[in-house]
Amino acid sequence: MTTITRKIGLSLGADTCWPLCYEDIVRELDLALPHGPKGQDTLRFEIERVRIAPFDLEQPCPYDVVVDRLTHWYTPTREWIKKSILMDGLYVWNNPWSVQANEKSTTYAAMLKLGLPIPKTWLVSPKSYDDKADLQTTLTRYANLFDLGAIGTEIGYPMFMKPYDGGGWVGVSKIDDEAALRAAYEQSGKAFMLLQKGVVPFDVFVRCIALGPQTHVIKYDPSQPLHKRYTTERDFMSDDDRKLLEDMTLTINAFFGWDFNSCEALLKDHVWHPIDYANPCPDSQVTSLHQHFPWLVKSYIRWSLYCAATKKKMRPSLDWEPFFAARDEKLDLRTQVARYAKIARERLEADDFEEWCAKHIPHLDEVAWNYFGTPRAKEAIRKKVEMLFPQHEWETFTDHFFAEIQLWRERDAAERAEKAKAKGPAVQQHSFLTPAQPAHGATKSSATAAPSAGEKPTSTSEKTPSASDRSTSPGDKHAKGAKKPSKK
Repeated sequence: MTTITRKIGLSLGADTCWPLCYEDIVRELDLALPHGPKGQDTLRFEIERVRIAPFDLEQPCPYDVVVDRLTHWYTPTREWIKKSILMDGLYVWNNPWSVQANEKSTTYAAMLKLGLPIPKTWLVSPKSYDDKADLQTTLTRYANLFDLGAIGTEIGYPMFMKPYDGGGWVGVSKIDDEAALRAAYEQSGKAFMLLQKGVVPFDVFVRCIALGPQTHVIKYDPSQPLHKRYTTERDFMSDDDRKLLEDMTLTINAFFGWDFNSCEALLKDHVWHPIDYANPCPDSQVTSLHQHFPWLVKSYIRWSLYCAATKKKMRPSLDWEPFFAARDEKLDLRTQVARYAKIARERLEADDFEEWCAKHIPHLDEVAWNYFGTPRAKEAIRKKVEMLFPQHEWETFTDHFFAEIQLWRERDAAERAEKAKAKGPAVQQHSFLTPAQPAHGATKSSATAAPSAGEKPTSTSEKTPSASDRSTSPGDKHAKGAKKPSKK
């Protein structure tokens, strides 16, 4: 019998909370899986944070999978990852060539080609340029003068101006009339800007997060401070609408080779309009995701372990033709998107993934539930809070976000108990970690073992942060009826 170790690298920037939780939970899973044609070998996993260093192009990559949170802005790591894919067969999220090449304007054009209802969008030349040797000659010979006001009239107001390659809400403006359009353009500097028709007033604003074939749809409120924008509302859309949003997001991700991405969409007059979905490094922090954070951590774990265990093959190039061939203008939107999503799920190996998870990590939900009630989980939250908040608010916001997680644990325990009750006698519960001491805003019972089937979970109370307007951004001025179209 041979022990085979698959190594997963975490390529990180400022990420703090989710890697700590990810590492702790994988360690608690302590997987030793039967492997090989007859299960004669043992498969184990090792997690390591990727270091930044000069590299030989022929130097072997030590990882089977890299979870990448850095290459969308840090060139040395991006080039190392490209080399490792080409030379060593590395699997990485996300495709680095696609992240580098496909900006917002390209993603809009591609989904327009597939028939998705993207709002009318223009790209305009920048207000100013970096000086280059042939710039003036080129502009004098070939650059057309244009009437910004006429473009605004054609698009219609309100609209949104945003950088074609932007992120983090930087440079985003809501434009209500021609005077505001000209003023925003004058301030745009050297950025290439997109002008996009506003979908206003809208009925619902959602973000659909997808990691591999896993999806999570959240009602989003851009008028709130950052730690409140991901709402906890649950019955805000029909099953058919949820399926459409999930299919749209998986289609976008598979089309561009993004395992991990989020899609923002607005509902107006019974039509869902994707407005921003070039987000291949989505928000993964507990300080914004709060009750949604455990779902994301578990999704990281499931997809990375599956990709490592099965040696999932990386697609270095993007094959768009099957999507284009599936286009049929006679079909309604939902049927058409379902055809695209079938291709996406095949590329993401959705059926094999679900079977693998059910067979090898059925206890992940229980292990994660226990973990998120421990001092280790609270310490991971604290470390992120200390990066974002002034020192006098560390305790308040650590307690607040930990209490939010306990509310998730309360609901999750009840839902799993109900499922267990429907299946029959409850399976034995496991406790792998030392329970937390009661936090401010959480009762002692909320940090211990999950209730068995039919047992009512104990309530927790939320401690409300004192600084309700902790974070503001250009998105805060997008009150109800307006959108926040920038990528995160």
